[in-house]
Amino acid sequence: MESYYVQFFTATVLKWKPLFFNDSYKSIIIGSLKFLAEAKRVKIYGFVIMPNHIHIIWQVQKEHKLKNVQRDFMKFTSQQIQKDLRTNNPSLHQEFEVNLKDRKYQIWQRNPLSIDLYSREVIEQKLDYIHNNPVQGKWMLTDEPANYLYSSSSYYEREECRFPFLTHYMEYFGS
Repeated sequence: MESYYVQFFTATVLKWKPLFFNDSYKSIIIGSLKFLAEAKRVKIYGFVIMPNHIHIIWQVQKEHKLKNVQRDFMKFTSQQIQKDLRTNNPSLHQEFEVNLKDRKYQIWQRNPLSIDLYSREVIEQKLDYIHNNPVQGKWMLTDEPANYLYSSSSYYEREECRFPFLTHYMEYFGS
């Protein structure tokens, strides 16, 4: 049976390569999230784009299947990134060569993490986790979570609407 709970989704770049230091690739992710939300395939409650992985808190809408949304998101973003790599950075593109039966190149590691979030407390815990990711010692991408441009943190902390496709997580609870 299909789950329509809010989901915590994590996708990792192949071999943990820091591909998303390039802002144009972050823009591909943002554009894809915007498309999915505007097409009413998902409600997006939060996200962060890190150098080698992404976290998204989303809810697939009842007319759609989680596996299809995830597949389409990963396939589209992979194709767009590869297209740019082939043109603008062929040597980096070669680092994603895998020569499998069904593909020659691969951007994302297989089997992304997707777990149901059953309560407000767990959703808030995951939002806090993803929003604090950019300020962790390993990354130190910014001085405070809301200053990181590729995250939903400022939406919650400062009520800034840089990403109109976001939905406040309290709407899930009818607030």
